[in-house]
Amino acid sequence: MRSIRRYLIVTLTLVLAVATLIIIAVIYRVTHHKAEDVLDVQLSLQGRIVASLLAPGTPEQEYARIARHLDQPGHPSRWFGDAASPQAGQASPQASIAQRFHADERMLTLGFWEADGTPWLMGAEWNDAGPFPAPEQQGYRWETYAGERWRVFSLILDDQRRWLSIGLRERFHDDLARQLAMGNLLPLLIALPALLLLVGLVIHQGLRPLLSLSRQVAGRNERELGRIRLAVPRELRPLRDALNDFMARLEDALARERRFSADAAHELRTPLAALKVHLDNAMAGERDALPRAYASIERLQRVVEQLLTLVRLDQESETSAERVNLLAVTQTLAAEMWPQARARQQLLSIATDDAVWVEGNATELGMLIRNLLDNALRYSPHGGWVEVSMGDDDAAWLVVRDSGPGIDATLLASVTERFRRGSNRDIEGSGLGLSIALQVARRQQLTLQLTNASTGGLEAWLRWPQSAAS
Repeated sequence: MRSIRRYLIVTLTLVLAVATLIIIAVIYRVTHHKAEDVLDVQLSLQGRIVASLLAPGTPEQEYARIARHLDQPGHPSRWFGDAASPQAGQASPQASIAQRFHADERMLTLGFWEADGTPWLMGAEWNDAGPFPAPEQQGYRWETYAGERWRVFSLILDDQRRWLSIGLRERFHDDLARQLAMGNLLPLLIALPALLLLVGLVIHQGLRPLLSLSRQVAGRNERELGRIRLAVPRELRPLRDALNDFMARLEDALARERRFSADAAHELRTPLAALKVHLDNAMAGERDALPRAYASIERLQRVVEQLLTLVRLDQESETSAERVNLLAVTQTLAAEMWPQARARQQLLSIATDDAVWVEGNATELGMLIRNLLDNALRYSPHGGWVEVSMGDDDAAWLVVRDSGPGIDATLLASVTERFRRGSNRDIEGSGLGLSIALQVARRQQLTLQLTNASTGGLEAWLRWPQSAAS
């Protein structure tokens, strides 16, 4: 759809045009039917009036006089009466009374027949191509004569000796119905262009709030992400609110990215500065500088890997699910991290022998548990211990316990934020491990809860939804 305005104007114009055509057809049909009813009544009434003027025993010469009065210029009437009469069996002479006062007089005429159907008197227009067909019963009928259809009303006179028929051309019906219909439709046809113009103005006025909303959004730059305060109709409020919600989310995302960039630059600057110092010392001949430089490189490498992990998690919106053996994943990770624990004489153990099956992504679950184990090993002292337990009661769960100092109660709620570290600054770290763990847990629809154990140390709980447990 290229233009809502164009679509509405074209569609409404077509609808109005079709509706007008339907109205014209309906009005014409109704008018034609009503005109036919009215004219039928007129035929009946006129026929009764003529019949009432011809009493039983009316002299035949009276019919001859009626025939003379029915003459029209070029269309003489005919009386089939007394053979001795000059008008009998022939067209009546064109006297001065043979005139037409209105052009539509040709549309109406009458005739008389004997009871056996023999013509008695034919008015003008019913005598041009021979006598008009005789009636067979009283009432209305359609009859074709000289290539034209006539609406005819017939009745028997009081003396029961003759028929009277009075007829009206169908063409007169149609012309009258057409004129009446056009009289009714003419105001509509005149008003149609004005109606179309009014529709266009209404559509333009109705689309103005949408245009105003579009202009306000288009007029903003990348720094203007505040709420749209424009008053809009009820139908546009969901769109305005959706735009406001989107800009709010975008503003939050940009703020997080700016904060992330600033924090990342700070975290990268520290190991780089230390590395430069250690390399300068090594160049000056200090022997212990190279191991320290190597440690700074390791810390820098870890920070970069965690930053790349966060970027990948932010970019990936979907994750695949599969059936995962939680015990097998944990055993594999514990074996990989055993050298790290042994270097500090720590005990890393798994206090569960039974397999626990869950639904999730094995790679992301491995990343989550690795970060929890790494955090526990880093904050546990030399000679300390880290224990992993898991089970499947009403729902699957996993807990990582350590013998470290725990986390200050005031920091428990914020320690999972990016680059947020515990109060112990002597332990190397970037403050990204728990943030990555929380983000992965949310992607896997898990609950991550950090609590301080009553005996000391930190407990990191992972709980699966009940429907995800096997």
